[in-house]
Amino acid sequence: MTTEEISEEVPALPHVSDATLRDSAHMAGVEFGPKDAAAIARLLVKTGVDLVEVGMVSGPGSKDADLVLAAHEAVGPERSMTLVVVRDRRQVAKALDEAERLGVRHIMYSIPTSEQHAKLKLGSPSAKFLMALAQSAISQAKERGLHVTFSGEDGARTPRGRLVPYVTAGFEAGADRFRLAETVAYLSPWQMEAVIADITAIDGSEIEIHSHNMLGMAVANSLAAVRAGARWVSATVGGIGERGGNAPLAELLTSLRVIHGDTRFDLTHLTELSRVALKGSGLGEAFQSGPTTPHAFAYELPGQLNHPEAYETLPAELVGNSRELRVRRRLTPALVSWALDGSDGFVDVDAFTRWLAEVQEQGGAPLLDRDAIRKAAIDFQAA
Repeated sequence: MTTEEISEEVPALPHVSDATLRDSAHMAGVEFGPKDAAAIARLLVKTGVDLVEVGMVSGPGSKDADLVLAAHEAVGPERSMTLVVVRDRRQVAKALDEAERLGVRHIMYSIPTSEQHAKLKLGSPSAKFLMALAQSAISQAKERGLHVTFSGEDGARTPRGRLVPYVTAGFEAGADRFRLAETVAYLSPWQMEAVIADITAIDGSEIEIHSHNMLGMAVANSLAAVRAGARWVSATVGGIGERGGNAPLAELLTSLRVIHGDTRFDLTHLTELSRVALKGSGLGEAFQSGPTTPHAFAYELPGQLNHPEAYETLPAELVGNSRELRVRRRLTPALVSWALDGSDGFVDVDAFTRWLAEVQEQGGAPLLDRDAIRKAAIDFQAA
């Protein structure tokens, strides 16, 4: 192969967004405070990251409001993007009200596209319903003057005949960008190229890839997506994120430097970023991504504990790992019921959850797992 032939294959260098301050909210037991959020956001911008994704809203009184405002103060709302959960049209309107209250300029809609996830979260696997809901949500946001990225949650497992019409409909409704979420690590790099090529072929499309690292291919799949025409890549510091983590920012940026000669980023901040983020998250500097880590199959959302097959390419047991609950302040009765596993008939779950939440607040919210919750239930009954 000649030098000319090699140069012709070099793809356009991608924009990079970082989801550390958003995807961490889904990672069991991980929470950032406003001070950490501001420090991480500043370092990301110094590194050259185009967009800092921070927090999520589904309606009024967002728990992530302080994080969003801290990021806005640190780097400005134009360099920030907030996730907005989509479940139905009325809920979308309330979530957009909250986003506007917080001064959000860029939103990313979380919309499940696979039949399995759509049925679980939207109550219907219908492709027609999915497209109508997405188009309505996009139109509402554009009418408010917001920049809109819409997602294909579990998009990597969504068949071409369902995914391509959905993405087309979203851009026809006025969306600015589409994010393919490899929610469940599923594709090889060559398969990723084919999937991305299908949607970059859509007129007026701007595509982003967001990969999870359960199979250890998040960076490889991200580079494959870029090769197929994706213009944005989503990563996280240290690979922080649920289900084996996300594409690690340092590995992604150094890969772009080595493989494509990309010198746009100031890599000198990466070590500090990792130390600040891993310390602030409570993970410690030894955190690694992949399926054998303690956090790979740890959850704090009831749906993930009750429907693990919807989120896992392979079961925890296959790699000698185990599924676990880890939670700090995001306690719910559903989580407590799962932890008690049939013994919840001996305790008032709602009352116990309220009591345990108060105990957590008083103690600085230490990390709880299943055994800790069961022990606390004994203490509650004895009180």
